[in-house]
Amino acid sequence: MHSILPRGNAILAYTLSVLACLTFVCFVSTVFLDYRTEAKIKTVKVLVKNVPDYSASREKKDLGFLTFDLKTDLTDLFNWNVKQLFLYLTAEYQTPNNVLNQVVLWDKIILRGENANLDLKNMNTKYYFWDDGNGLKGNNNITLTLSWNIIPNAGLLPNIFSHGQHSFQFPTEYTTSRV
Repeated sequence: MHSILPRGNAILAYTLSVLACLTFVCFVSTVFLDYRTEAKIKTVKVLVKNVPDYSASREKKDLGFLTFDLKTDLTDLFNWNVKQLFLYLTAEYQTPNNVLNQVVLWDKIILRGENANLDLKNMNTKYYFWDDGNGLKGNNNITLTLSWNIIPNAGLLPNIFSHGQHSFQFPTEYTTSRV
């Protein structure tokens, strides 16, 4: 009565429906979990230089240098719906030119199965800490925050901020020595 093609179509449609339901169950089972955890951030060395920006304007702009310590345990964030974490350390500050400045200074990808217990000492920033003017020298309200994106097997891509942040200030004088 039925040939092989309608039977194959029925089996394929049923299999895809079951897989779609299982994927939805995977998403629903982890969507309401709290993925925040404590992170301890501390600056070790903080310097600011006034160097030429090698863009079209050639004006001198502030360039911040810092080393930091980071301690956090992210092992509890991994469950059967988390493939990897994309961590990034941001600096937020205010200048006369801009109400809010955000700069990504460091990032790291942690795959499932890797060591997610971080205890980093005297880490240099991975990216330059440029200001679009001279807003770093003497700025006394720079806030470092650790955040992460969860890359799931199925579902949303949430952006999570850690508990704990660190505020520091840049020196009031420019550094002239090499860093």
